Amino acid sequence: MDELKPKDHAEAVALFRSEIIGQLVRRDLDRGELRHELRALSEQRFRPPGSTRTRHFGVSTLERWYYRYKQDGLAALMPKRRADRGRAQRLTTEQRQLLLDIRREHRHASVPVILRTLIAEGRLERDAISAATVRRLYVDEGLDRIPLRDAKSPRTRLRWQAERPRALWHADVCHGPPIIVGDAKMPVRIHAILDDAARYVVALEALHHEREIDMLHLFVRALRLHGAPDALYLDNGSTYRGAVLRLGCERLGITLLHASPRDPEARGKMERLWRTLRGQCLRFMGQRSSLHDVNVRLWAWLDMHYHRAPHAGLLGRTPGAIWAEAEADPETDRLDEQAIRHALTVRERRRVRRDNTLDLAGLTFQLDQGFLSGRVVTVAYCMLDEPPEPVVELDDQRFCLRLVDPVANARVKRPPRREAGAEAESPTPTDFDPATTLLRQATGRLPKKEG
Repeated sequence: MDELKPKDHAEAVALFRSEIIGQLVRRDLDRGELRHELRALSEQRFRPPGSTRTRHFGVSTLERWYYRYKQDGLAALMPKRRADRGRAQRLTTEQRQLLLDIRREHRHASVPVILRTLIAEGRLERDAISAATVRRLYVDEGLDRIPLRDAKSPRTRLRWQAERPRALWHADVCHGPPIIVGDAKMPVRIHAILDDAARYVVALEALHHEREIDMLHLFVRALRLHGAPDALYLDNGSTYRGAVLRLGCERLGITLLHASPRDPEARGKMERLWRTLRGQCLRFMGQRSSLHDVNVRLWAWLDMHYHRAPHAGLLGRTPGAIWAEAEADPETDRLDEQAIRHALTVRERRRVRRDNTLDLAGLTFQLDQGFLSGRVVTVAYCMLDEPPEPVVELDDQRFCLRLVDPVANARVKRPPRREAGAEAESPTPTDFDPATTLLRQATGRLPKKEG
C-alpha cells in the first residue's frame, strides 16, 4: 500500500505543528506547567516541511498553536493564504496593468521575453520582479499561456470519443519526406482515414498529391471494405471542401463535419496518429525511390505494430481487437457497388459542337447521334472511372460518349443526322414571298386591315 501523504503543503505544515504541540494537548497539565513546557519547546530546533534548515519557534507562537489545535483540531493549524496572493505586490498599479495589457495583446509572448523587453526599455528595474511572480499574476488573471494557446474563447476542452466503431471517421493528410524519382524530387502526401472509437486506420496510402479525387478513391476503398460511417470529420482544406464529396456523403447518408478553422487541437486524434507514425516509421524510412517502397513499409507498420499495440486512449486494448469485434457484428450494413457509383455520379451541362464533340475532364468525347449537334445536354459520369465513361441523359434516354479518334474518323462514312427510319416529311406549300409583300406595300395594293 502506498504511503499516506498530506494533500498539499498547507496540510503538511498543519501536521508538522501538531507533532510539536500535540502531546501537550493530550496531557492533563497543572497550573503553570503549560508555560514551562512551551518554554522548553521553544529552545528546540525543528525543520519545517519543504525547508532545508532548522529553526526555533517562540513561546507565543507555540501557545497560539496549542489553543487553536485544542479548540478546532488540525484544520486550525493550517497556514492562511494571503488575501493579496498572486497580485505582485512589488509592482505598481501602472506596471501591473502594463504586464496584463501586453499579455492580452501578444498572447504568444513568453514571460522572459516580456520582462527582458521592459527592462531594456527602462520601464522595469532589473531584478524588481521574478518571472515566477509574473506567471502567478497571469494565472490569477486567467491569462496563462495554456488556455490562450488551446483556444481564443473561454470554452473548456474535454476528452471525447464516439460511442461505437463506425460512428465517426476522421480523414487527414500528412506530409512525408520527399522521394527521388529519377533526377526529380517528388513530394509524398500520406492520406489516412481513422475510426474514432477504435483508433483503427481503415485506409492509408502515400500519394504525390492531396487532391479531392485522391481522397475520394481512398474513401471508396474504405467503404467497400468496411461499410459506411455515420459521420466523416475533416479539416477545412480544399481537399475536403469539394462539391463531389459533399454530395456523395449526402447520397450515402453520411454526415459531413468540418473542424473550426485554426483549431488543430480539435483534430487531436489524427494529430496523435501522425506523431506516432513519424516517430515510429517515417523517421527511419530513409531515402526511397518509389511510392511502392513507401506504401509497403507504411502498411507493414500499420498491420504488424499499430493495430496490435495497446492504446492508452482505449484503456490498454488494441485497435485491431476492437475493430475485429465491430466487424463480427452481423448487423453491420455493407454498401453495394451500385450505391457507391450512384453516390459519386456527377452531372454537368455541356453544349455539343457542330462536329458532335464536347469536352469533359480535360478530354474530348464524341456522340454518334447527329441530331444532338448544337444542343445543350446533361452529361453524367462516375468519378471512379479513369478515364471517364460519360453518357448523355436526354428525355429518359441515355446516349454513350466515346473518346474522339480524329484519324479513324477520316475513314468513317458520315452517318445521317437523323436516326434510321425517321425520314423528313415533305413541306406543305405556303404563300410566303417577302419581296412581293414589300412591293404591294409600296404601291398601296395591300388589303386594308379591318377595324
